[in-house]
Amino acid sequence: MNAPFFAAATAKQAELLYIWGQATPEAKAIIVCLLMFSILAWSVMIAKALQMRRAKKLNLYFTAEYRTQKHVLDVFDRRVQAEGCPLFMVYQAGSLELDTRLRNPETNGRKTRLSLKAMEHVKRTLENAVAQESLKLESGLILLAIAVSGAPFLGLLGTVWGVMSTFGHVAQQGSATLSAMAPGVAAALITTVAGLLVAIPSMFGYNWLVHNLRVLTVELDNFAQDLVSKMETEYLED
Repeated sequence: MNAPFFAAATAKQAELLYIWGQATPEAKAIIVCLLMFSILAWSVMIAKALQMRRAKKLNLYFTAEYRTQKHVLDVFDRRVQAEGCPLFMVYQAGSLELDTRLRNPETNGRKTRLSLKAMEHVKRTLENAVAQESLKLESGLILLAIAVSGAPFLGLLGTVWGVMSTFGHVAQQGSATLSAMAPGVAAALITTVAGLLVAIPSMFGYNWLVHNLRVLTVELDNFAQDLVSKMETEYLED
């Protein structure tokens, strides 16, 4: 029942092996490079997808915990740890700076109010923390961008090189028959196919990851603004 399917698959495999055998050493080297690009691109896509999924999950848990606190430093005072959670890292950086500014060396306690200048330092700390967390989430995406933009051109280079070699070989033979040109042209075109097979998944993965990165960055900005507002309400001098 499945004999036609297996026969077609076997024929396709034999066809690809034949084309590979006809490819020039330069084309084979480019295909190997594209294969390495593909492995790297898929590794980055999987790793970043897992990282962003974990970040979203931890953000939900931390947001639920953050909303239950009565005072802005309650979670900080309880020494809660949530490594890998972008919102927590922003909260931790801001709370640490606020706690440092509130410390009273004489009484070893906290001040009840903070000056506007001191609060500006806390704001800058939060902005820096948001930027750092955004960079962490963005790290690695440049490799996908390189795969999207570079793989098709690398494949095109192999195709042009292969066609050039084929025409040069035909010119030397003095015979421009289809049987003389077809194997070389087919082998040349396989590098373009390989380039597109690398670029297309990388393009979809890159766009999806960039969308999720923007969502997380907006979430970080909104959280930082909300945190600053609560800090000012609770500790800023009138």
